[in-house]
Amino acid sequence: MNIVVCYPVEPSHVAQIEAAAAGHTVHISSQERIAEDIFAADIFLGHARVPMPWDAVVAAGRLRWIQSSAAGLDHCLAPSVVACPTIRVSGASGLFADQVAEQTTALLLGLVRSLPTFFRAQQRREFIRRPTGDLHGKTVGIVGFGGNGRRLAEVLAPYRVRLLATDVFPVDKPEIVDSLWPAERLEDLLRESDAVVLCVPLVETTRGMIGSRQFDQVRPGSLLINVARGPVVVETDLVAALESGRLGGAGLDVTEVEPLPAASPLWDHPRVIITPHVGAQSARRLDDTTNRVCENLRRYLVGAPLMDEIDKRLGFAARQGRAAATAAG
Repeated sequence: MNIVVCYPVEPSHVAQIEAAAAGHTVHISSQERIAEDIFAADIFLGHARVPMPWDAVVAAGRLRWIQSSAAGLDHCLAPSVVACPTIRVSGASGLFADQVAEQTTALLLGLVRSLPTFFRAQQRREFIRRPTGDLHGKTVGIVGFGGNGRRLAEVLAPYRVRLLATDVFPVDKPEIVDSLWPAERLEDLLRESDAVVLCVPLVETTRGMIGSRQFDQVRPGSLLINVARGPVVVETDLVAALESGRLGGAGLDVTEVEPLPAASPLWDHPRVIITPHVGAQSARRLDDTTNRVCENLRRYLVGAPLMDEIDKRLGFAARQGRAAATAAG
């Protein structure tokens, strides 16, 4: 088989992949070439950030497995891929959960402790004491309770916050979480939370899931943190909620359009912190990614259950599937 790799790799990572794929051909592609190289792939390992000819790839009939190097699968779950019974897809859910939890905590605490105000004061060389908020004792709602959401709950629990969560699969509630509700109870979570963190994948059911109706339900002055995908939030409605004062602030690692257009009012809003989609960045990212890719490659080649194999109709793995693959390892 021909294995096409398209994520940043160093020589040591290439050697690791070749060892896991002994007897098969490994081809290192790039974002500039992947739209052509994908046609030669039986297996695709990586994350294409460019428009891909998925309909033509499916029609060619060669590709059998996509192993994403990213937790989000919106880059490859085109309708034709979803409908194709011979193409399997697996992701990297939870692989960067530590980093996403750190990024979320940084954004959340930055807003709670009024860091945008103090950053601006620092630029003006003003040393003036101003009010801040408190995280301890507050209610934090986590929307999407997969690998990232669960790790975030563990990180936030020592702050003695009340934790709520919603998920399509509201099972295996940890003791640190007060309530784990089905996804349909999103608006209940919004009404009860002082801060809401979005950790959902981008699929048809989550695209635009936070808009004017949902902002009307939030607790006045509450905070929104988005470390999921930008299109989960209707950005014009977010701006309106901020300007009306309904929403107390927003921490955004992702935006509806990336890069965020220079004309966006979010750039200059005094209660917004923006980071450029770096939530999963890590000094260990390439090593951790390659370890996951190689583990799943070994499993695929011997017919063992894959880690984080996706139910393509849902756009993510069912929790039962993730648990089965982990146990098999």
